[in-house]
Order: sequence, then C-alpha cells, then structure tokens
Amino acid sequence: MKNILIIGGSKGIGLASCELLSNSGYNVFGTYKNTPTSVGNIQYFPLDVNEETYDFGSLPEVIDGLVYCPGLINLKPFARIKPEDFLEDYKIQVLGAIKVIQQILPRLKKSNSASIVLFSTVAVQTGFSFHSLVASSKGAVEGLTKALSAEFAPAIRVNCIAPSITETPLAAQLLSTPEKIEANAQRHPLKKIGKAEDLANAVKFLIGEESAWMTGQILAIDGGISSLRV
Repeated sequence: MKNILIIGGSKGIGLASCELLSNSGYNVFGTYKNTPTSVGNIQYFPLDVNEETYDFGSLPEVIDGLVYCPGLINLKPFARIKPEDFLEDYKIQVLGAIKVIQQILPRLKKSNSASIVLFSTVAVQTGFSFHSLVASSKGAVEGLTKALSAEFAPAIRVNCIAPSITETPLAAQLLSTPEKIEANAQRHPLKKIGKAEDLANAVKFLIGEESAWMTGQILAIDGGISSLRV
C-alpha cells in the first residue's frame, strides 16, 4: 500500500484529496494547522508551514506521494499592497513547499515511483486584475515545479495543478452569495464553479501510475477559462 502525505489536508481540496485517495486504497497522512481533525482512516497530525522545521517522526520511512495544498487568495489593487504582504504570501505558498519537500525528500527517494503534486493558479498564465500577490507567488511554484522535475528525474515526478476559482473555504469570501457564485460561473466557458472533488481527481491522477509518463507539467483544471473564449 502506497503512503501519501497531504500538507493542508483538513479543508477544501486537501481534504477532498485525502478522502479520495484513502477510499482508493492509499495509506494517507494529512496535516492540519489549528483544529485537530479526524476523518475515516486518514492519519492526521499538526503542522504549521510557517515553522522552520517540521516533526515528521510519525511518518513511515517510505513516502510515495507528496501533495502541498496550503495557499492564500488575497486580491488587492497593486498600489495598496505592501512589500511584506508579498513576503508573507511567498512564505506560505513557496517556502513552505520548499521546506516540506526538502525534509520529505529522503523518504521519497526510497519509493519506487514517487510523485510530488503542487498547486498554482490560472492567474499565473492568464492575467487578472488584483491578482499580483497570488500570481507572483504561484508563478514561483510553477518555476519550482519545472526545476525540480528536471533535477529529480527519473526517480521522482513533479507536476502542478493550476485551478480557477473553486468552491472551498479558501474562496469563501469570493463566493459568499448566490449572485457571486453565478457571476463567477458565467466567466468560465463551462459556466460553473470548480468543486474540491474536481481537483482531488486530478491529484489522484498525478499521484497514481496513470500519469507515470508525465512530469514537469502545469495541468490547467479551470473550467476552460485559461484557453477558451466563448
């Protein structure tokens, strides 16, 4: 049974991924930040990505898959953003991923088919107003994906998912009314908002052997908004 670690596995896409992978026969370990979490057979433990080092002592010696889900969506006019806001965003979305990967890397190297899945955003490749914070930090995640996929090949695959707005707690303020949900849905060619389960299915694909000949890719799961105009 393969061992999968999901950072930020207590809410939203992380939780949906934990549940899907666990129900699919994987041995899943998930982290939470503040609220102790217990879901099915998933083994949860606390982790704050802002800490310098993490306690992974409860994990098995071999990790076959790592998924890094923590993120922020702070949409502001560029003129109102302080430089320290960019640093805070970068710490969570980029440095957190780097520190986790570095500390889990020895366990990933012991796997016969290891896979890392990171998260970007549609706003990196498709410019949107007020998205400079998230687009710049997630742009770094995409660069990290490309660099690590080259450096770790052929032993460890590294891919990245770039979603559009998804119905999760992280996006709650942007989808707080039926009118906001409908307006955002209409911006997408498929005329609907993404669900956490849509992204969890992509995570399962990238973790599993179905994507064994795939690395260094940015996978758009975005209702068509990045490439279609209808």
